[in-house]
Amino acid sequence: MARPLEFDRSKAVDRALVLFWRKGYQATSLADLLKAMGIGRSSFYATFTDKRSLFIECLELFSNRTLEMLQSACAEMPPIDALQSFFERSFSSLRGAGSARGHWGCMLVNTVLEMAGVDDDLASRASRRVDDLQPIFQACLEDAGATPTRAEELAAMLVLFNEGVRVSSRRRLPEAQNLQTIATTFRFVRGNIE
Repeated sequence: MARPLEFDRSKAVDRALVLFWRKGYQATSLADLLKAMGIGRSSFYATFTDKRSLFIECLELFSNRTLEMLQSACAEMPPIDALQSFFERSFSSLRGAGSARGHWGCMLVNTVLEMAGVDDDLASRASRRVDDLQPIFQACLEDAGATPTRAEELAAMLVLFNEGVRVSSRRRLPEAQNLQTIATTFRFVRGNIE
């Protein structure tokens, strides 16, 4: 009979996600993970198999939470406001209460940059999850009155903008500067809905 888990798995995964997000895959050692997760080596291997498997689980969790944040914004407000709010909330809310998370970028974008040419499977997984935003962006733009063609073009642009703003956040630019860039981008989006 298997021994029951002696730790809260979801809390341990959340702690690993934060560590991977902050440091990246390669810079996060097993010792770092064990300490952050508050578990022993045997429990780690019995539960997660290896560091890579845990990282993939954390990537999926991060992606799902990002999509939920976007879908929640779309359900709460008009479509273009929802898209703009997604960028503002995911960027500025991370900086609240003295948190440094606003400077960590996006775990998915970070992974694409870190792992391209090193572990193309991990880079590709993260890239596919970044691309999952585009259909939601497109649906919001169509709901706002954009033609399907224009919505597709603007959604593709917003995916690239998303990648850029996440990389920019790691530069530690003033929050006001980043929020101004988001506002400018959405003035352009609003002006280009046909």
